[in-house]
Amino acid sequence: MWWSRYVSGNLSVLLFGVFLFLFWFFLSLVSKGVVVYMSWELFNVGVGVMEFNLVFDWVSLSFGCVVVLISACVLMFACEYMVEDIFLSRFSWLVFLFVLSMNFVIFIPNLVSILLGWDGLGLVSFLLVIYYQNYKSLAGGMITVLMNRIGDVAILLSIGLVCKEGTWGFFYFSFSDDLKLVCLFLLVAGMTKSAQVPFSSWLPAAMAAPTPVSALVHSSTLVTAGVFPLIRFYSFLSQVWWFQVALLIIASMTMLMAGIAANVETDLKKIIALSTLSQLGVMMGSLGIGAWELALFHLYTHALFKALLFLCAGVFIHRSQHGQDLRMSGMVWNRLPVIVSCIHVSNLSLCGAPFLAGFYSKDLILESSFYGGFSFLILFMFFFATGLTVSYSFRFSYFVLWGSYNFYSMSNWKDELVVEVFPALVLVFGAVVGGSFFSWVLFYGEGVVFLSFLDKIFTLMVVMVGVLVGWFVVGMSSFVSLKDSFFGSKTYFGFIYMWFLTYLSGQGVIKSTIRSGSSMLYQVDRGWLEVLGGEGSLMFVKDMVVRAQGYNYNSVLVYLSLMIFVVGVSGILLIVF
Repeated sequence: MWWSRYVSGNLSVLLFGVFLFLFWFFLSLVSKGVVVYMSWELFNVGVGVMEFNLVFDWVSLSFGCVVVLISACVLMFACEYMVEDIFLSRFSWLVFLFVLSMNFVIFIPNLVSILLGWDGLGLVSFLLVIYYQNYKSLAGGMITVLMNRIGDVAILLSIGLVCKEGTWGFFYFSFSDDLKLVCLFLLVAGMTKSAQVPFSSWLPAAMAAPTPVSALVHSSTLVTAGVFPLIRFYSFLSQVWWFQVALLIIASMTMLMAGIAANVETDLKKIIALSTLSQLGVMMGSLGIGAWELALFHLYTHALFKALLFLCAGVFIHRSQHGQDLRMSGMVWNRLPVIVSCIHVSNLSLCGAPFLAGFYSKDLILESSFYGGFSFLILFMFFFATGLTVSYSFRFSYFVLWGSYNFYSMSNWKDELVVEVFPALVLVFGAVVGGSFFSWVLFYGEGVVFLSFLDKIFTLMVVMVGVLVGWFVVGMSSFVSLKDSFFGSKTYFGFIYMWFLTYLSGQGVIKSTIRSGSSMLYQVDRGWLEVLGGEGSLMFVKDMVVRAQGYNYNSVLVYLSLMIFVVGVSGILLIVF
């Protein structure tokens, strides 16, 4: 047991050291305006050159710093959360491989080499989701890996289509009409990895993984692995006229669906997962309006405050003997004051409260959406989904402060530990100053958004409406069941199952496949194939044999009848004559 905690602690310290090195390297390159590009030629295939490339620019280094910092905090938190697990060292090495695969995606600007990290993320995420050997974990892992395989196939098809370019490095791509299909495949790959509609069902299902994995997967690694390649390929993808329009429509639908589902969900981890899905829609929407820098900015800030929210939720779950009901997680601020405070800071940052990390990125994205000339329906869905974000964040904070106490686990509520508080304090520092830091270092002097007074306060009005909606949902759930509140059970299940995408991507497909297979079994395999195949041939031969036997039997009867007739006639003639 102590050896497992030793491995996890050492990996955490190692990642903290890597973070400090990357942070120093990042500041050095940004201050000098330098990009380091390293390339190794492996072999030639015809006119194509197979290379292994690494790029160190402000995009890759800044994202690498965020990923490594969150990974170090997660491994430190896992020392306490997974303390009773006998395979903690195995878990720690899987998390380390996960981080290594993500860094392949970040630092490799090559479509073939990036597949190593892409497939590595898919494989290791499957192993982490099924870490708890039970039915729920296995089902969630299967949905996760199958959804991500769609993106893997899309990446492979993209690699095949760009072979004629002579290189797979996306810095050398030149747009042509022949590569429009590549844009479609890259968009599908990004949608599957970032769980956009209609590939959204795997994200809540992946909540079957341990909470430290959820803090890493749903904040800065697996889900953002779908957004980051689209940011890298944006100069190439944006030349297709339908790319931004498709992203805006998909992102708006994803935000709306996730926001509604999060407002009626009661599972603690699923609410945070659905909020992640909503913020991924914000990033995709930012790409849709042409602001890829703001999408990257929001990716950083979201990773910091969402990892903080997951770690704090993990403390709640650990203290509650793995109970995850939001309605039974209140009135604990006197025992966990630091953790509860961190939850509220994270929720405020998620809502875009002024001068926290989420404010700088989300406010810029919402204000920039006024300049795109997009339809009123798209903008309405965009801002309405933002209001829903405020609503479920308010609901979350309300239940944490004033919700019902879980008396079953009262004996397990103990004081906060250092390995729980220290990672939370590191991440809360990022959730408070991360937005201002990145805005000053990366986007200083980039431009100013000028809006009218009404447009400027429109975002604030959306926030206030979201608070009122959250208060309405909290009050309604206090008196009647949410299942009975939302116009009946079917509407409620439609909301909580994400417009029935969970059913359609899992049980619906299985049941319809089984139903179709049963129909084909009885109509074809046990029907026409039996009639036209072996059973039918046997019956035909048997019928012919029976008929032939009937003919032979009739012939014998005729023969005997004639013999009797001849003998009888002969006897009569002998007697007479």
